[in-house]
Amino acid sequence: MSFQVEILEKNMAKLTIEATAEEFENAMEKAYRKNRHRINIQGFRKGKAPRALIEKMYGPGIFYEDAANEIIPEAYEKAAIESNLEIVSRPEIDIVQIEKGKSFIFTAEVAIKPEVKLGQYKGLVAQKKEAEVTDEEVMQKLEQEREKNSRLITVEDRSIQEGDIAVIDFEGFVDDKPFDGGKGEDFSLTIGSHTFIDNFEEQLIGKNAGDCVDVNVTFPENYHANELAGKPALFKVTIKEIKAKELPELNDDFAQDVSEFDTLDEYKESIRATIKENKEKQLKTARENELVDKVIEGASMDIPEPMIELQVSRMAEDFAQRLRYQGLSIENYFQYTGMSREQFLESLRPQALKQIQTRLVLEAVAKAEQIEVTDEELDKELAEMAKMYRMEVDKLKEAISEKEIEQIKMDIAVNKAVDLIVAESKEE
Repeated sequence: MSFQVEILEKNMAKLTIEATAEEFENAMEKAYRKNRHRINIQGFRKGKAPRALIEKMYGPGIFYEDAANEIIPEAYEKAAIESNLEIVSRPEIDIVQIEKGKSFIFTAEVAIKPEVKLGQYKGLVAQKKEAEVTDEEVMQKLEQEREKNSRLITVEDRSIQEGDIAVIDFEGFVDDKPFDGGKGEDFSLTIGSHTFIDNFEEQLIGKNAGDCVDVNVTFPENYHANELAGKPALFKVTIKEIKAKELPELNDDFAQDVSEFDTLDEYKESIRATIKENKEKQLKTARENELVDKVIEGASMDIPEPMIELQVSRMAEDFAQRLRYQGLSIENYFQYTGMSREQFLESLRPQALKQIQTRLVLEAVAKAEQIEVTDEELDKELAEMAKMYRMEVDKLKEAISEKEIEQIKMDIAVNKAVDLIVAESKEE
């Protein structure tokens, strides 16, 4: 195997990779052995027909695709490593020559890491902001704790109000016919939660336990079930029970029940301190982002399109994986949102571009400042990773490659670059 490198415009490169005729022949033989059991030739048991006969009947091209697929991954990977190019995209493969008895030639067009020309990254100015906590924010947190510690009581002396939980049986009808998914029993519906469509919940306000209510609604035009979209519906609802939340009183007893403090005032001060700490962290992150944005604005770089496409693809897969953890598919998401795959991918582009720009400028700062990562810093990071993955550090070190170690060290260097930019900045 041999290869040639051609540097193209806009941080693109083309690798022309050639496998010898002998290598191609070996790949053809593997393709034959892989596929011979699928080919029936009269007069031969399945899988026993000679390769020469199969090629005579169907043409040598019958094995070309599998032979190419046999050669390309390994040949490309080897060429990519030996080229010493910093490749930042998937290869765009194009077959140049494929013919029995000849060498196999293909090209791989790739994006390469763009050069970054840094502008100012020291002495940048960021707006000074103080972390302030209001009494309203403290009370909001207290109310959340009250909600968490509330209990449900059955209401018998009044009708349904906003915020109540109505236990209902219901059945929906469209054109006087019941529809799939429109029936439920003993369903606990929080009034005002907008769990159901349109003004369903509002029509139960003022009704009492034991009432049978006709609820008229109209399905939205973009409803995920096409057969129901835009259609009026009648729900026959039986109110079986009304429940309401009973909140604990805000006093010292409450503070003792939900915290380590003896008094409500002490608990409030603890909440205030926690909120302030979180705000300070948020302000720190916001300041870092503001300064890095200014570094990006002052830098110049020509980011190749395939690099952006790869980042978009990675972000899309990450999003799809998070959905799967929630029991949903990306197709479900498209159906519920009315968004196409193309629209979804396009919506990710600005964030993908920003992530690439951020990483490139911070790597450039780390290089310009000759930021090094100590063994102690690496060991600390590996220890934190091991804790996260619930592994022993030694086992983690055995599991990760040298390339991954270098990536971790670069991540640490990038974080140190952020610290440097912040340390060298000014506040106004």
